[in-house]
Amino acid sequence: MTYNEILENLKAKLTGSTYEENAAILRKEGEVYGKEGNYEGVRAVGEIMLEIMPESQREEITRLTHLDGERLDNYYNKIVKLINEKNCVDAKPLAEKLYYKITEEYRETETAKFVSLRNPFEDNLYQLLFKPEKTLNRAPFDFATYLTTYAYIIIETGSTLDAIPVLEKAIEYNPVDCGPKFELAEVYKVIQNKKKLLELTKETIRVASSPVALARCYANLGYMCTDIRELDDAVAFYCASVMLAPHPAIPRELQGIAQMKNAPIVQPSFEQIKKVFEKYGLEFGPDKDVISVAAQLSSHYLTNEDIPNAVKSLKLLYNLTQDEKVKEMILRYDPKAQTSRPTAVKTEDRPNITRTVNENPEE
Repeated sequence: MTYNEILENLKAKLTGSTYEENAAILRKEGEVYGKEGNYEGVRAVGEIMLEIMPESQREEITRLTHLDGERLDNYYNKIVKLINEKNCVDAKPLAEKLYYKITEEYRETETAKFVSLRNPFEDNLYQLLFKPEKTLNRAPFDFATYLTTYAYIIIETGSTLDAIPVLEKAIEYNPVDCGPKFELAEVYKVIQNKKKLLELTKETIRVASSPVALARCYANLGYMCTDIRELDDAVAFYCASVMLAPHPAIPRELQGIAQMKNAPIVQPSFEQIKKVFEKYGLEFGPDKDVISVAAQLSSHYLTNEDIPNAVKSLKLLYNLTQDEKVKEMILRYDPKAQTSRPTAVKTEDRPNITRTVNENPEE
């Protein structure tokens, strides 16, 4: 069903005579949509709930979701527009105000925390990896991205170290989003904190759900190894990166290493690459938990005959595994599907807040 069809279907079910009765109906429907991973349904429930609630409650919701009379997502779009116009100076006070709005109104308590998980995959991966004991409240907007953008502005206006706590807060809202982790990695490069860069990159690999994201992780490790003059290790990581998602920056990095070595680069074998990964406590390829969640979601959607979401999950699984059986399933349900691995491409409609190697870390 389309979003409007979901709205109409929900409204037809509101048979209660009071707000409380209709709210109970909506909550029940919302639980069903949540279990199905139908985020359009969850959003529709929230929209109708806001429409029918008493004025006093609606005012409180509006207070939480608006800033200076604008909804938070529209407010954020103003910031993005200024960044795209190369005007970070004017964007900074707006982004700072949004930062304080988010961190004050949506802060963690002893019993609950807000998370900005963007889709069923992230939700399931978060639950599996972090096993939260507190009640999870779904934030109404993508706060991890909003705060990462603020950190980018801070860096662009010359306060690199001040970006660290902002990025750490962004990661708290969505620890399975690679975006704020990549930006924090850039800060660690600037301040030459190689220990933190390695730790953070390992954490990022643990949640990376696309070849492009993994390729960027490996390129960051190549950068680190170049910096500490472990040049053969750097070559191995850069070669691993291009195996997953070729990028024009990598040949330049390898050329620089060749000049340092005063010798041509010899491409390592895959076995040699694996040994370098083992040296740093890593395995080549996506984390097994990431693959498991993608496979389980695919199975769930197929069992429930939700073919559009099943195909999305199968494509994610195929990009991670290159399993021909998965490819066959995708083509069975979507004969026109593209099943080649994605390459890094620049996204023109949002600020480029990723600085090295792969400019689009998540598909």
